[in-house]
Amino acid sequence: MTLGMTADVESVARELRERGEAFAFATILRTVGATAAKPGAKAVLGADGMILHGWLGGGCTRGAVKAAVLRALDEGRPQLVSVAPEEVLSDLGVSPGDELDGRRYARNGCPSKGAIEIFVEPCLPVPELVVLGGSPVAQALAALAPQFHWQVRGTVPDETRGPGQRIVVIATQGQADLDALKSALAQPFDHVAFVGSRRKFAALAATLKKDGIDPARVDAVRAPAGLDIGAVTPEEIALSILAELVHVRRRRAPS
Repeated sequence: MTLGMTADVESVARELRERGEAFAFATILRTVGATAAKPGAKAVLGADGMILHGWLGGGCTRGAVKAAVLRALDEGRPQLVSVAPEEVLSDLGVSPGDELDGRRYARNGCPSKGAIEIFVEPCLPVPELVVLGGSPVAQALAALAPQFHWQVRGTVPDETRGPGQRIVVIATQGQADLDALKSALAQPFDHVAFVGSRRKFAALAATLKKDGIDPARVDAVRAPAGLDIGAVTPEEIALSILAELVHVRRRRAPS
């Protein structure tokens, strides 16, 4: 069992994963002076930044941790927060909200005057890939994607989306292309890709704009889908598309 993580924290995290909800772990790495919680203390926090289970000390760090959780879930990358008295921040030459060398600073206004460093790790739901169409490329992509930890669906979901990534690939290849594009563009997908030539999509794009679809959304569609690897077979085309989707998935990750 990880240091500082109780069985209850583990069970809460497991339940959140099973429900497909975003959450975060926060772990105290270092303390200086008087602090309520000590290094190794851990908590699991919901998508709203509130502690669901665990212990990170009193209210002096609560605002900074909440902000770090929201930022971590939005950016999809861990956060390191240093909460310290104003005079300590002044000596370091930083102000509350500044980020330096991967560490974001916040002010501790509590009388204890302690300092604390907290590591926040986001836990996002498995990204969702909607593959529209029954073409050989669609079938190959739907078979390959789960091996790279994508949750694959064959229809555009109606429910309100959560914080996880949601991507759609339209591989109808001549079978109701326009309807599939309209369905995809009606939802707030992070990335929309179309399997087909540039010339074919240009004709479809003109019709979409004429039918009142937001031109900016139409122009953002990636067509043709996939990286140019000289793919020929449906399996190779699916591989090129998946390679591009991995790039889209990881592009916000820290270098």
